[in-house]
Amino acid sequence: MTLQADYVERVYAGVLGKIIAVYLGRPIEGWSHEMIVERFGEINYYVHEALDVPLIVTDDDLSGTFTFVRAMPDYGNSLDLTPVQIGQTWLNYIVEGKTILWWGGIGDVTEHTAYIRLKNGIQPPRSGSIELNGPIMAEQIGSQIFIDGWGMIAPGDPVLAADLARRAASVSHDGEAIYGAQVVAALEAQAFVESDINKLIDSAVSLIPSDSTTYRMIEKVRNWHARQPDWRGTLGQIDSEYSRDRYPGNCHIVPNHARIILALLYGDDDFQKSLMVVNTSGFDTDCNSGNVGCIMGIKNGLVGIDAGPDWRGPVADRLYLPTADGGSGISDAVGETYKLVNIGRGMQGLEPLTPKNGARYHFSLQGSVQGFEPETGRESNNTVTIENVSGHSKKGDRSLALRFHRLAKGRIARVATLTFIPSKEIADYFDERGYRLLASPTLYPGQVVRAGLVAEAANADTVTLRLYARHYNEDDALEIIGSEPVQVAPGAEVNLDWLVPETGNQPIATIGIEITGENGASGTVYLDWLTWDGTPDMHLNRPTISEAGQEKRKRPKFWKKAWIYALDSSERFDSWDYWTQAYRLIQNEGRGLLIQGTRDWIDYQFAATAMPRVCEAGGIAVRVQGLQRYYALLLDQERTRIVRVLDGETVLAETDSGWSVEQNYDLKLKVEGGKLTAFVSGEQVLETQDPEAALTGGGIALIAQAGFIYFDNVAVRPL
Repeated sequence: MTLQADYVERVYAGVLGKIIAVYLGRPIEGWSHEMIVERFGEINYYVHEALDVPLIVTDDDLSGTFTFVRAMPDYGNSLDLTPVQIGQTWLNYIVEGKTILWWGGIGDVTEHTAYIRLKNGIQPPRSGSIELNGPIMAEQIGSQIFIDGWGMIAPGDPVLAADLARRAASVSHDGEAIYGAQVVAALEAQAFVESDINKLIDSAVSLIPSDSTTYRMIEKVRNWHARQPDWRGTLGQIDSEYSRDRYPGNCHIVPNHARIILALLYGDDDFQKSLMVVNTSGFDTDCNSGNVGCIMGIKNGLVGIDAGPDWRGPVADRLYLPTADGGSGISDAVGETYKLVNIGRGMQGLEPLTPKNGARYHFSLQGSVQGFEPETGRESNNTVTIENVSGHSKKGDRSLALRFHRLAKGRIARVATLTFIPSKEIADYFDERGYRLLASPTLYPGQVVRAGLVAEAANADTVTLRLYARHYNEDDALEIIGSEPVQVAPGAEVNLDWLVPETGNQPIATIGIEITGENGASGTVYLDWLTWDGTPDMHLNRPTISEAGQEKRKRPKFWKKAWIYALDSSERFDSWDYWTQAYRLIQNEGRGLLIQGTRDWIDYQFAATAMPRVCEAGGIAVRVQGLQRYYALLLDQERTRIVRVLDGETVLAETDSGWSVEQNYDLKLKVEGGKLTAFVSGEQVLETQDPEAALTGGGIALIAQAGFIYFDNVAVRPL
């Protein structure tokens, strides 16, 4: 496998194609062709507004696609990756009942059934097998909707892509569902080097059994296409021979895979028309559309996406990926592109790509905005537009042009991108919808935000710039904070630095650039890059409220959304009126975690006061990368331990003294490099080294194991 010169750009087009197509198909998911035609005629552009739903959504097609492929870097980008390891990846990132999967119950929903098998110790491929789950359950569509990432990390190698797809799909599926997944992954891998649709299909079907239903179905659809110029006629033949009555279950792969082939054959090699055909055909539109969008994006690149209407503008690269690794919940197409590209590079032993010295926002890909959008409102409405442009960068080839317009005194131009859930209303919508938007903030107090900017030489006047952020307050509304303003003359370059202050344990929702001017100033400032680094320095206690808030009995609630709640008990883990402690964690059986933070946290100390009531064990964790990857200080009534949880649990150090119920214990765990040091009530009790240095970064967690524990005085500090 050789990486093509345009590998990064093709992956970006594939990621964008997937995102755009899922957002296009999601509002009409499950509709029949007849229902769609009656309401819309054809699906030629986004229809979310007509159905009063958001465009940017949490969705299993996206969450599963960009999450399960993390098995590769989590296991060293090894070509020997096993289905068992991919199954372990499910258990690490999925928060039961809340993220990625459709939680309809065992025996009804394929992925939920497989998850329960995994949780009960049944390993892949048996967890998804026909033998265990029956043919109907095992042959539903989920195998192919999560598969695109595996094709994109094997560019030009459909054999490898199909093999990886088999391993990944076997966690939850079997039979025809495996074959459908292999075809999609092989199409995507070969699309990096082959542009002819029929040759792509030839290559893909050669990798599955010729006596399979999927192989024969694809052959029939191709024959119908050869005789029938109208895609609607072939759709009628598909629905006659491969009807949902013949292929039962919630969403069988065969009728839906047929729609993917239909769209590829009748799409005239056009991104928009291919998406029109697959979405107007009906049934599982977001799934089928997502696969087609990814294939067409890879095959024809960004120019193919941009040839039609403005698909990219409304999306602005935005993407939600809720998992137990909360710091990855707010993402964008560029970030996910480089993750996939660096997996592909890592599989070949190549160093990762880190544009502009690893800046979070670098705008290196044509047309990318990485979630940045003009802010609207009383002070800033219609004062700025943005555009990805070539040049004006000291560290790369592209930058983000911020074009401000007639800035009167008191008018402010602002552009920003999300670092957390955008509003309480959005969070509530997804809670009700079923695919929860679980996310931790990506930016925290104590970290330093840095940005490089250039003022256009042709600007008529000096402008004033500053970094700004919005964080939630006691009314669960957003308020603004920012750095000191800096004046920038035409043609000047400036680097801005800002130490983010404490926010009272209120999550930071956006980060951006603010431009002010005088006398109706117009011009352009180029944002070259923006990033942040450093260890958070903050307390995480329950937010305080003002006297006015107390009088109005207002209690801020949105701060709790910053935590990934992976416990049995109610998510009302704070207790304003009855207990003095900030957190109460209840886990009925097994181990539950309350998680916050990002993988960018490397060396730090984490402290909390714990009071066990009735519990088997509990404690605190650092470098948390999900539910199955962390270091922890754990106490029970007999022992105190430092453990590494990674494909099982390894005790790194322990003592034979523990804790007693109904007593307060000040816990602190320091992590520096591979060294871990534990303190209990001010006394150092353990120090150890992880000989494998297996976990290099991650967030924090409070832990309750089979019981009820209070926590208070929670804080993350630099060493």
